Amino acid sequence: MSMTELEAKEAVRAAGVKLVEEDLVAGTWGNVSIRLGPSLMAITPTGTDYLSMKAEDIVLVDLETGEARGGKPSSEKDLHREIYRSRPEVNAVIHTHSMSASTVAAARREVPPILDDLAQIVGPSLRVADYALPGTGKMRRTALKGLRGRMAVLLANHGAVALGRSMGEALTCARIVEKGCRAFVEAEFLGGAKGINRFEARLMHEVYLRKYSRKSVPEGGEDAR
Repeated sequence: MSMTELEAKEAVRAAGVKLVEEDLVAGTWGNVSIRLGPSLMAITPTGTDYLSMKAEDIVLVDLETGEARGGKPSSEKDLHREIYRSRPEVNAVIHTHSMSASTVAAARREVPPILDDLAQIVGPSLRVADYALPGTGKMRRTALKGLRGRMAVLLANHGAVALGRSMGEALTCARIVEKGCRAFVEAEFLGGAKGINRFEARLMHEVYLRKYSRKSVPEGGEDAR
């Protein structure tokens, strides 16, 4: 993923604003990062309101050492680092506290592939990672386990993590997670959510990953299909 430091910082800042505007986060909760070359990421700073954040506030972090430059990074920087180190295809990570995703995470319910777009973008299910205190090694381990073969995971009693091969795809993934969780909650009240066949759901996800490269989803975040 080729971009300048300023472009990376601006992409993170702009994504943070979108998350607030779309009620995927509130206040200073959640965090956003983007891969910058082979050894760095740009990530939101800790305790800064998204709407007042400037590009120069975004912090650079070394993926290997965790050393930060330009401010104090999000407390979840190590979760982002581990995702980038273990998933070379991932170039953007978004952690949200959206209402429906948080509700399902609190219920600790795995979401079956109830919608086509959920299956295509996230995978054959949306798992819930076991509960762990935020910012801990256990949280990182459980999140990475839940993300195996998936582009998103719910964090029990906490929120959600969405991945993308571009910032645009990560934003789309975060939106689809919230939409899918809301549909799941409401379908349960109508007699129970009915999932797509798991084989077909996995096939849809694999076709999406092969057919739509990261360039297919622009940085603005709208699916280009």
